[in-house]
Formats: sequence, C-alpha cells, structure tokens
Amino acid sequence: MDTDKAYLIGLVVGGGIWGNAEDVFRIRLPYRQWGSFEEDPQRASLISKDILKHVSPLFRAVYGVSVSYETKKSGEWNILCEGDLTEIRSDLEHYGIKCEGELRKNVEIDKIALDLLDDNLKRRFIAGLADTIASTNSTHRRFTNDKQMVSFEVSGFGFGFVCSLCKLLHSINCFPDQILWNHPNFHCKSNPFYKKWKKGFKIRVYIDQYDKFGSFTFTSKVNSMSQNMDLEAKENTAMPCEYRTVDRPTVSCVHCDENSSLLPETIRNGHYLHNKHVCAVMGCEHAPYTRISGLISNAEDYINPFPVLVKGTNIEISKIIKENPIFGDRVYSKRLVRISELNEIYQKNKNELVFAVDEVAGYPINQVMKAVTFLSAAELGQLGGKRPGKMPDVLDEYQANNPSASVEIMLPDLLTPLILSMGGYSALVGASNPKVYKKLILMSPDNPYKFSVMPIKEEDLR
Repeated sequence: MDTDKAYLIGLVVGGGIWGNAEDVFRIRLPYRQWGSFEEDPQRASLISKDILKHVSPLFRAVYGVSVSYETKKSGEWNILCEGDLTEIRSDLEHYGIKCEGELRKNVEIDKIALDLLDDNLKRRFIAGLADTIASTNSTHRRFTNDKQMVSFEVSGFGFGFVCSLCKLLHSINCFPDQILWNHPNFHCKSNPFYKKWKKGFKIRVYIDQYDKFGSFTFTSKVNSMSQNMDLEAKENTAMPCEYRTVDRPTVSCVHCDENSSLLPETIRNGHYLHNKHVCAVMGCEHAPYTRISGLISNAEDYINPFPVLVKGTNIEISKIIKENPIFGDRVYSKRLVRISELNEIYQKNKNELVFAVDEVAGYPINQVMKAVTFLSAAELGQLGGKRPGKMPDVLDEYQANNPSASVEIMLPDLLTPLILSMGGYSALVGASNPKVYKKLILMSPDNPYKFSVMPIKEEDLR
C-alpha cells in the first residue's frame, strides 16, 4: 500500500459500482445538486479537470487503467474505468471486498485499515472516500452557519463500515461531531408505523477539523469547503467521543422495524436511546460507556411503546386504531378543550403532563401542543406534507381568527394514546408512563449495552 493506491481504493470503495462487464466499472460522484454543466458550468469544468488531471494519471500509473467520464443534465457524474481490471480486482479481493454492485452499501474496511500504517496513508484513503461520499453542502451545519460540517453520507446498512470509518477519522484527529445511524430510532422517533426511515448514515465532522487533519483531492470540493468556512465567525474544535458529554435523549417510540432483517445481527432487535448507544453496542473503543450505562439504567424515561406523536387524516388515524386492538378496544370519553387553555398550560410548564394519573404518568403537554399545531395548520390549509410550520406562528394566526377554538380530545380508559381531532385531521399522542414501561425492558444476555422493549399488553396498564 502506498498513498496513491490508498487514495484510489478509497475512491473505489466510496463510489465504485460494478456490473457484469469484465473490463469496465464506474465511480459515481455525488454531485447531482451542483455539478451539472447547466446549473454551474464553472464548477462542472473544475470537476472534469479534476478527473482528467488527478484521477486519470493515478489510475493509469497504479493499475494501467484508462479513465474517462460521463455526465448528465441532472448533475450525475460517473468516472469510467476501462481496461484490464485484474490487478484492482485482486487488491479489493485481498481486502475481502467483492467487485459486485455498489460497494459502499455492503463493504467492510477493517482489513484495509490494517494496511494504513501511518497518518499519510489514512488521510489519502479517507480523501478518496471524501471525494465520493463526503458532502460539503452548506446545509450540513450544526444549528447555525457558524458551525459548518463535512458530512460523509453512506447508503445501505453497513454499520460496520460506518464504525470503521469513524475510528479512522478519530485516528487522524478528525473527531466526528455526530453520527446519524440508519435506524428507525434515529430517523423516526415519533411514529412507530412510518416505513420510510431507511435514509442512510451520516458522519459529520466540523469543517475546521477536516481542513486541518483531512483532505480532498478534488479542487471543486476544496473550493466548496473554503466557501463554507467563510460563513463561520470563528474556528470550531471537536474532541474525542469518550470525553464529550451525552445529552439527555428525547423520548423515542418502539418502532415496528427494530427487528428488520436489513439490520445487522449486532444491531437487530435492539432499541437505541442515543447515537453513542449504538457505538457502545458495537464495541467502539471511543464510546462513552459509563454515560451510556447511566442512560440505560433510566431507559424507561426515554422510551414509549406507543406512538410519541402520529399525525394524519381522520381516515389514516382511524385505520391505525382499528388495526391495533390495544387502541381499538378502549372506551373513550370525549372532551372539547379550548386551545387557549392547553396553550396556557404549555406556557407555564413545557414539561407538564395533562390528564395525568400520577406525578409521572400522563400525556406530555409539549406533544399535545405539537398535535394541536398540526391540526391548526391543517385548518389554515398550511400543511407542508405533515409539517405544520413553527408552533407560535401557526397558533397565533389560527387563534386570531378563532379565539374560542376547541380541539376534540378522545381520552381512553387506560393510558393508551390520546386522540385529538379538528376537521378532517387527527393525531395520536402517547402517554409518559415510566413505572409501567420499565417492566417492558429486556436486556440482551450477550451484550450489556443492548436491550429490547417487549410489546405492551392491556394487562400491563391495569
């Protein structure tokens, strides 16, 4: 392994797509949003020069392979690698990588990492990955433009690949600020029935950190990174995961796909409270184990076996209730509650429980108000999909014209989800009930950081 080969293997692992042809494969570049000649001809010109001046000579020198490229109006770019591919196939197979399909969806890089003996080799391999899967879009920021990120984006379910890449970044002092795992507990925390949670992984590193310790080869990406850094007022510095605090997690529902066969066995049938909880279950040496153990010891405060909040039309919500006997077999009492009264409770204490049965069991007012905001936006005809806009803006506008407006609330005889309705829309809000939910937590016999949540039954609530 030398630095040129390390870069090329990184490029192939990040973007390589292999078909049936013996003498050609593609490297897909993720420039769909800004690489089109029509959208940005100057940047597109840079990309083509990068391919011909940097990538092509390396492939020819290291593997004797010819390189050209193809691009489409949509902004899709493919580097075409043609010729005798025997040597590059052999190198990839040496690292346990099969030359089939889109590599990054299924690849493991542990064996490659063993050959990256110094920081230069690591940086060149990561640069190859970064030129293909790292996004420098300025929307990848932490809260404000002042904290810009480089975001490594990985599709598929390669938890091992993501974990290994994170460790490599750590080893060159590019400490990831955040990992978004491709799991419903992170992509879909409120609605246990939502099936479109498979949105891939993101590993985000402060752009200042990456500028100092990592690298890109493509001039177009270097320029983009520089432009994003100009948005920052000061330099941002991250620290290793093991020394960082772990924020109190928000409550997450128990999703119906936690046992999906798409998930690797290590992860499957587990419930995860925090992104670093996944790191601990995977045995990463940088995971903050003590803090994760602290969260697990109080896991009942952060889980809900019911929906946290589900929004939809009356027909959609009725279907959910009908298909779930523990919802459908309830006796509901109907209440009409003024929105102004609910808002007053919310403004006094955003952590208040309403319709509470004791000091910790009841319906969180913050979720109830999110439901009311959704229903109000629907009445105003302002829903963006199921997104209602900012709560104060929506409520102020709706109540200005409807000062005595009420929401219909169906209160169940047990602490199953509350049903709120206005017009043609409804919402379900699950209760906080930690004393009961604690009984549902089942620790894994094989991993002290992994647990699952057993399905709740009616008798658990009585």
